[in-house]
Amino acid sequence: MPLSHILLSSGRSIRLTELRMSSTYGGMLEGYPCKRINDLKVGWLQRGAERAFPSRRVHLVPPSRAYPEETPGAFGPVEVLPPVACVGVFESTALDPAMDGSSLVVVWFQPGPEVPAGEDADLALRGLCWEELAQDYEL
Repeated sequence: MPLSHILLSSGRSIRLTELRMSSTYGGMLEGYPCKRINDLKVGWLQRGAERAFPSRRVHLVPPSRAYPEETPGAFGPVEVLPPVACVGVFESTALDPAMDGSSLVVVWFQPGPEVPAGEDADLALRGLCWEELAQDYEL
């Protein structure tokens, strides 16, 4: 049973079958959010998804980055990612009718710990080009 359904902008319906959420800056003991730290965090999350799901394609939705009015520190300007980092496994009908289904692992960041669903899902998720990104599978 899927966690949720999302209707993509293309009209394709996808199912969220697994979701991993974490605090974007959880465990950050020193420093402050800046471009260098954020680039590392985004890369770690994407590589972690690739290791966790080696037989599936992984797609990173580029995160929004905010620049609050704060004095730059030793690492440059303050740059903040959305507070929740997500890795989700999505499935849908097959791209090739001879196959059983299609899937895609998506990495994204969002403002809160809500499960994306329906038309309330982030526009970046709803705008996924499933036909270009997903991969068919056989059962």
